[in-house]
Amino acid sequence: MTDLDGKRFRNPAYGDRAPVALYRQDGDLLWASFEGGDVRKGALSGRRLPDGSLEFGYTMVMISGEVIAGRCNSVPEIGDDGRVTLHETWERYGPHAATGVSLLREV
Repeated sequence: MTDLDGKRFRNPAYGDRAPVALYRQDGDLLWASFEGGDVRKGALSGRRLPDGSLEFGYTMVMISGEVIAGRCNSVPEIGDDGRVTLHETWERYGPHAATGVSLLREV
C-alpha cells in the first residue's frame, strides 16, 4: 500500500479546469483539501481500510455558492510510471443527489 501523504490528484477528464486535491495521510487516517474549476473550496476526511481501499465523506462549496456533500469509496492503483490512480465510486446527498464513478490521477 502506497502512502498518499502529500500527493496531488486531479480528474483528467476535466483537464486543467479540474480541481486539484492535496491528500494527507497519517496511518489509516486520510484527509484532503481541494479547489479549482467550479469548486471554490472542498474537503474530505476518512480512512484507509485494511484491504487498501479508501472510504471518506466530502463537502464542496461551488463557485455558484451551492454546497454539496457526499461520500466516496476509492481503490488506489499504482501505474507503471509509479503514479497513483484512484478509482472512485461516489454518492451525493440532498438537492444534488447523484451517484457515479470517476478517476483521479496523481499529478
